[in-house]
Amino acid sequence: MKDIRERQKKVRWVFTVRRYIVFFLMMAFVISCCMILFLNMMSRTTGLVLTKDHIEQAAKVTFLNVILLSLICSVIDGIRRRFMVDRPVRRIVKAAEQIMKGDFAVRIPSGGMDSMSDFSVIADYFNKMAQELSGTETLRTDFIANVSHELKTPLAVIQNYGTLLQQPDLPEEKRMEYARAVTAAARRLANLITNILKLNKLENQQIYPVVKTYDLGEQICECLLSFEDVWEKKNLEINTDVEEEVMVDTDAELLALVWNNLFSNAVKFTDPGGKLFLSLKSEGDYAIVQVTDTGCGIPPEVGRHIFEKFYQGDTSHASQGNGLGLALVKRVIDIVGGDISVSSQVGKGSTFTVKLRRKQDEAR
Repeated sequence: MKDIRERQKKVRWVFTVRRYIVFFLMMAFVISCCMILFLNMMSRTTGLVLTKDHIEQAAKVTFLNVILLSLICSVIDGIRRRFMVDRPVRRIVKAAEQIMKGDFAVRIPSGGMDSMSDFSVIADYFNKMAQELSGTETLRTDFIANVSHELKTPLAVIQNYGTLLQQPDLPEEKRMEYARAVTAAARRLANLITNILKLNKLENQQIYPVVKTYDLGEQICECLLSFEDVWEKKNLEINTDVEEEVMVDTDAELLALVWNNLFSNAVKFTDPGGKLFLSLKSEGDYAIVQVTDTGCGIPPEVGRHIFEKFYQGDTSHASQGNGLGLALVKRVIDIVGGDISVSSQVGKGSTFTVKLRRKQDEAR
């Protein structure tokens, strides 16, 4: 950093000398031309004959005037640059140095800058950039912390039960119990890594939608049926109201992630003997899908963060998920150009509503 400042000082001195030379040459040319024209006009008008001594004296005076005026203009321009250029540049450079050190809270104050100048525009964009970097850094830090925590839990389970399995003369019943615990923890770890990779590809736009026309009702019913064993085990009542021949133009594989996650959450958070409702209706140019359960519901403060990565509102079910499902859902819906919202009442259940554009010919 010290070497950079030394180079800046040298460059500043070189620029000052160069600026003076430019002003000198410009003044010399302009004043010389004006003086020649003035003398010619005066000679023609008055008939005065200029001698060599007169011309030499006028040239000397003109030269001194050029030097003086160039110096005055250089000083005035230097003062102007110091307040209108150098000061804003120093503020921007100082803020950039803070960003380089990892201080993303730095902002360039707008005071002292002309609101109509280019530097004011640069400062505004710099502050927006710093704000985005600050948010990205916070997300990155939270993401690493959450990933570390989520990885630590199943690894600890595997380690503990693996140690228990090494005990001699372990009863067969205990051995099977510990082995199932290890398998469940390994499966959770694999699902976590899979979801992280999927979310990373979605957020970095490494997955490109493969658009095709298909029947949305058939897809959501097939996804719901894949959870039949789970809902039968919990004795859930399933009600459906699916409109036929609702066609959509989108990526079927990506949307399958949405329906599987929504059904998985609905079944997971609904107590045994509860109800689950699925509806699909067409409204104008859109297809509206609603998944409703009679589970524990979502408090308002939780609902505001429900689509954030690793956020789990109900920690009692934390062992059954990793807080990435709804983040994946939100990202997929954004990619396909749809909309998702949630309405809920604590103790009464939740309703997730997905809004997708229908096939154009069908919508007409």
